[in-house]
Amino acid sequence: MALVAPHGGTLVNRILSPDRAKAAEAEAKSLTSITLSLRESFDLEMIAIGAFSPLTGFMGKADFEGVCKNMRLASGVVWPIPVTLCPPDEVSAKVSVGQKVALKDDKGRLLGILTIQEKYAHDKNLEIPNVYKTEEEAHPGVKIIKNQGNTCLAGPIDVITPNHEPEFSDYRLPPAKTREAFEAKGWSTVAAFQTRNPIHRSHEYLTKCALEMTDGLLIHPLVGETKSDDIPAQTRMDCYKTLVEKYYNKDRTLLSVMPLAMRYAGPREAVLHSLIRKNYGVTHFIVGRDHAGVGSYYGTDDAQKIFDQFDLPKDIGVTILKFEHTAWCKKCEAIVSAKTCPHGPEDKIAPSGTKVRETLKAGQRPPVEFSRPEIADILIRWAQAAK
Repeated sequence: MALVAPHGGTLVNRILSPDRAKAAEAEAKSLTSITLSLRESFDLEMIAIGAFSPLTGFMGKADFEGVCKNMRLASGVVWPIPVTLCPPDEVSAKVSVGQKVALKDDKGRLLGILTIQEKYAHDKNLEIPNVYKTEEEAHPGVKIIKNQGNTCLAGPIDVITPNHEPEFSDYRLPPAKTREAFEAKGWSTVAAFQTRNPIHRSHEYLTKCALEMTDGLLIHPLVGETKSDDIPAQTRMDCYKTLVEKYYNKDRTLLSVMPLAMRYAGPREAVLHSLIRKNYGVTHFIVGRDHAGVGSYYGTDDAQKIFDQFDLPKDIGVTILKFEHTAWCKKCEAIVSAKTCPHGPEDKIAPSGTKVRETLKAGQRPPVEFSRPEIADILIRWAQAAK
């Protein structure tokens, strides 16, 4: 059975062949340079490897407006969050439509070339309330947009190298490679789990429920830009690798990282995460409560409800697995949800994030019903070093 088609029908690849990359590198020496922000650098990588298919570059005005207003590109294809290049105003003032510019990382190293097809005003008053459902700068996504430039540069990118210092290169499989892995393993149905946190017992339960429904499981942590108070990617990866080694069927599980910057856009970001995973070859996507949320900006099940407005087979193309909040029930002696357990909250073990961090900093393991002891020990080392 063939794998699911990429979003838009074709898996994009904007990475130049060695010969073309060499020529582009020489050409770039005479071009105006633009230094990408951290988010823009990760977006460039996601475009280049096809994870953002059907995007071939940074969005033009029609796509930007369609995405903000209707969650659709100008072509009608579903896309929930703008992917834009908005350099500082003094930089965008120096370049024109039709011009090529060299795109560089924050260390001045060449990543690729953008051919500017459009230059348009960055309508932050359209983007912010539609995408983030708030205009408060306390929201990390809103703050980033407000600090971006007031002009967007749009056009296709030709990438020489998507990242000069890729984290976790052994686990950084692009969509073409995860698809190859799924085919080699004989998986026609694959469930994906998005995470930016260590996996605790409830997460483990969700992923294993999903695996009961499919041929394989992709544990797909985000290792791009996150909030400063999120647990570092290296610590999280240590947790994931330990968990997969000790508690998952390795013949049915693949661990790979995704180089995406978090937007913390809640419901819209849940849609984005599902489309990205389709590009990686996934057929089923786990959406828990408060997916990609931050603070209290979104309702706990808004990220699940947003999918109700789409024709899922046509618009999204993956099966959305909507899970309830889960926790360990002392009376059931198992991970449960409101669907499966008749007991009250007093019988549940689900400590708050604040309580867990206090426990870890004190060098103590959270309850084994909440976290595997090996994972707790990794987090204790991190928490004590961060004190």
